[in-house]
Amino acid sequence: MRRYRFLYEQLVRRELRQKYQGSALGLAWYLVNPLVLMGAYYLLFGVLFPQTKVDDYPLFLIVGLVIWLFFSQSLLQAADSLLAQGGLIRKARFPRETVPAAVVTVQLATFLAVFALVAVVELAVRGTLGAPLVLLPPLLVALFAFTLGLALVVAVMHAYFRDVGPILSAVLLPWFFLSPIFYRPEDAAAGHEVAQDLLTWANPIAPFIDAIRDVIYGGVWPSAATLLYVGAIAVVALAGGWALFRRMEGELAVVV
Repeated sequence: MRRYRFLYEQLVRRELRQKYQGSALGLAWYLVNPLVLMGAYYLLFGVLFPQTKVDDYPLFLIVGLVIWLFFSQSLLQAADSLLAQGGLIRKARFPRETVPAAVVTVQLATFLAVFALVAVVELAVRGTLGAPLVLLPPLLVALFAFTLGLALVVAVMHAYFRDVGPILSAVLLPWFFLSPIFYRPEDAAAGHEVAQDLLTWANPIAPFIDAIRDVIYGGVWPSAATLLYVGAIAVVALAGGWALFRRMEGELAVVV
């Protein structure tokens, strides 16, 4: 990757240009989606059918939405990335993992731009500027590593089996509602410890949402178990995704 960093940079630049080409608002469109979703879910769960009393519920909600959009859009865009760059893959020799990595990096750039605005509002309104913020950079790095690992799996699998992309789209919908985005697991599964544990630990994106939300929304330290889980799943996902990609990339020039 160091040897081909120029190609990597050019792929990222190209993805960014294509993403906002012809758009008058550019990066601002990335903020529109979470704001619209926040308004809809606040109306549903905060006003019409309030499940629990959460202070500053829109701020609670938007943290989870922004993280989820980065995660889900990275996987969806990565699924088609190798097919979209099929001409380049067939003509040149380079680390093929550069292609999905560039896609996730583009999503990271837009995510960080929006997340910075969200964090400023959270800190100003909630008054959560404190020592736990030192965990925010490593948590974001772990989120990127986890997402990149799954993106490598999705990209190489979809190149060989074209049903992976549609299956992923179908899986992400229930996954969204099972993630602690607009509720807290302890509220949704009150009195049911097994269900609460499943919502918290069986869903690998849930600890990332909880940990980051604890830091910027709650101003508290995430639990040691959550931090250990986040670090471990990020390493496992990235190492496993890279290993699978390297094992299956041999015939990419043929299948794409």
